[in-house]
Formats: sequence, structure tokens, C-alpha cells
Amino acid sequence: MPELSPRRRLAVLAICCMSLFIINLDNTILNVALPTLREDFGSSLSGLQWTIDAYLIVLASLLILSGATADRLGRRRVFQTGLALFVTGSVLCSLAPSLGWLVAARVVQAVGGSMLNPVAMSIITNVFTEPRERARAIGVWAGTVGLSMALGPLVGGLLVESVGWRAIFWLNVPIGLAAITLTALFVPESRAARPRRPDPLGQLFLIAFLGTLTYAIIEAPGRGLADPVVYGAALVSALSLAAFARHALRTPEPLIDLRFFRSVPFSGAVVIAVSGFAAFGGFLFLNTLYLQNVRGLSALHAGMYLVPMAAATAVCAPLSGRLVGGRGPRLPLQLAGLAMLTGTLLFAAFDAETRDVTLFAGYVLFGIGFGMLNSPITNTAVSGMPRAQAGVAAAVASTSRQIGSALGVAVIGAVLAAGLSGPLAAPGFVPAARPAYWVMVGCAAAVLVLGTVTTGRRAARTSGLVEPEDHADLRHATEASA
Repeated sequence: MPELSPRRRLAVLAICCMSLFIINLDNTILNVALPTLREDFGSSLSGLQWTIDAYLIVLASLLILSGATADRLGRRRVFQTGLALFVTGSVLCSLAPSLGWLVAARVVQAVGGSMLNPVAMSIITNVFTEPRERARAIGVWAGTVGLSMALGPLVGGLLVESVGWRAIFWLNVPIGLAAITLTALFVPESRAARPRRPDPLGQLFLIAFLGTLTYAIIEAPGRGLADPVVYGAALVSALSLAAFARHALRTPEPLIDLRFFRSVPFSGAVVIAVSGFAAFGGFLFLNTLYLQNVRGLSALHAGMYLVPMAAATAVCAPLSGRLVGGRGPRLPLQLAGLAMLTGTLLFAAFDAETRDVTLFAGYVLFGIGFGMLNSPITNTAVSGMPRAQAGVAAAVASTSRQIGSALGVAVIGAVLAAGLSGPLAAPGFVPAARPAYWVMVGCAAAVLVLGTVTTGRRAARTSGLVEPEDHADLRHATEASA
């Protein structure tokens, strides 16, 4: 690929950040709109969970496949296809006549979204070849998450209250169309020199595992654990996971190479990503319902209540990147775990939601922790990986984030539903939510403990079990992903 001018490289970075912005903005806005969806469609709690999780499950399942497809067919082509599908899915969401159609349209969005995040990162990696310049570009990329989260509650609340929930999906259309046009003008085409082989069977097993597991968790409170459908879904999930592992050990180029898990830093990053993002997904889901259904706040006011958490995330995300670059991933992971643990403990042990002072203190602490979390996950995942494997390791870490978010919404919603004996607005909401917050406390504790244990020198030595260690490649991969 020819060397691009500095101005064109910045244009490519801006276009890639636009794709990340609309994906994260869309999810944050949708959380604010959940109570309105419940009123319009007469939806149950499990129906609201599926509007979030249908998207996250498909996204998590297809991230690695989409990245490999882009390496083979061309990154710009797949990126534009993803934008077009995401815009199409957004239009279908805005026209959905029922909750079922909305969930189906969210699946279309997710297929497009899976082509944006990993492919955009590949484009950035190939355009910004100098390590320091690449690190700064990835820092801007990571900061976009905080910005979209900060704007999401306010923009979503304003649109839901003034126009209606369908407007939140129309917002994606002009941004997506502009990104498609700008991509054609400024983003060069690129392909991998040796793209990975497709693994359709492994892909099928992964989708079956995640889909049936999430279904069993969401539907268990309403149907009961002994219900044949719930029991059957759990059984299919377990069998799919076993088949996935067996297949991965036998195929030359599996979707996820299980040898990666010999590396303690990589395994730790995967569990930290699942735990941290499960806490985030559940925390946002639970508090959106509480603010609007229990406190009776409008969508706009609920969005304003969430701004302190989003602002803390926006401030701490770039700070975390600098800490990773200067001191490694351990300190930001410890800060992330400690802040998230303290924030969730306020809700679990002291009913923080019942008083504004403790409510906002919990929001700020959780926002600080979540802002610190993102950058060190990728760094820890690729730490010790040879250069040829660093990209796949980072993709698995991204998949783990989405899996964590999906499981967080499923588990926290299921725990809440099991404790409620009346409607969501009933006085029993706070005691019913307390066990759910203890689940989040456990997730935050896992981030703190694993962030300490899996980032030391002894843990780093296990990375050599993946493949013979190449120190030059290790340094390059770590710098590129900081």
C-alpha cells in the first residue's frame, strides 16, 4: 500500500472513528429508550433483554470471521459493506412494528457492526505504520468510546422525549452514509499477504453456544429451570462448547486457536474482558430501568443522571492508555477493578440508588473503573504473542468484550426478574436488584484479582508456551496495541 500524506492518514482515522462512534452511541441510546419500548410494545423484561443481547450475540460471534474476510476480500470493501448493512438495519429498526421485528432488525445491524470494529482497526494498523504514530491513533480510537458514551444518554434522552424512540435509529443513517462516501474517497484498499482460512464449522458452534446459553439464562426466570425448553437450550449450549473445543484442536486454522490459552496474560485478558463488560452491561441495563420505572424520570432526565458516569469514562479512557504505555497494564487494571468494586459495593451493601449523593458517587466510581479497563485488556491479550498472532489475540479480546456485555444483560436481568414479585416500578425493585449488584461486585473483584495475578513476570513467561518467543515481535505488537 502506498505511503499516505499526514492529512489523508488523519482523514482515514476520522472515518474509522465515525464507525466506532455510531456503534457505541447506538447501544447507549438504546438503553435509555428501553422503558419507552416496554410501554409501546407491552414488552416483558426478557423482551427488553433480547433487544440488547440479540445484537451483542451476533456481533460477538462474527467479529473474528469479519476480520478474516476483510483480510481476504479487501478491508475497504468489507468496511463499506458493514456500513451499508448497519445503516439498513438502523432503518429497519426505526420502522419495526413490533418487538420481534425490532430484534430481527437489530440482528441485521449486528452483522454490519461486526464488519466495522475489527476491520477499522486493521485499516488503522496498516495506514499508521510508525509505532508511536500508531499508538496515538489507537489512543484516539479508544477515546471515541468515551465520547460516544458521554453523548449517548443526553442525545438519546433528548430524541426519545422530543421525537420518539424511532429517531435514535434514524440518527445512524446520515452518519453512516457520510462514512460510506468518505471511505470511497480517502481509505485505500488493502489485503493481508496471507489471510486466514475460513472456519465455518467453528463459527456455527460458537453461534450455537452463545445463542442457546443466553436464551437459557434470559428465559429461566419466567419458564423455570425445569422447563424442557430451558433445559434443552442449556444442554445444546454445553454440547456446542464441547464440539467447538474438539473442532479447534483438530483443524489447522481454527476460529480461535486454543493454544493461546496456554498464555496466562491472554487467558487473564479474556476473563477480565468478560467480567468487566458483564458488569458494565448489567449496570447500565439495571440503572436505566431504575431511573425511569422506579424514580419516574423522563428519558432525558435519566440520560442526564448517567452523564457523570459517562464523563468519568471519557476522562479516564485516554489516561488509561498513557498509563499502559508508561507503566504497563497492571496498574490501570488494578485501578479499574478497585473503582468498579467500590462503586458496585455502594449499591449492593448500602442501597446507593435510594440517595442522590451515593447514587452519583457510585456512578462516578464505576465510570472511572470502566474508563480504565479498555486499553489494558488489549495490551494484556497481545503481551507475549508473536507479531503474526497479535491481531488474532486482539480480536479474541474484542469478542470477549461483547460476550461479557451480552451475558451481563442476560444474567443481571434474570437475577432481577427472579427477585421481582410485581411490576418493574414496584417498591420491591431495590431489594430485588440487590443480588444483581452482588453479581457485579464479584465481576469487579475478578478484574482486580486477575489484573494483579496475570500481569506479572511469572505470568509473562507462560506466553512462550504459545509459540517460540520473538522479542522483537513481542515489543512491536505491544507498542501497536497500547
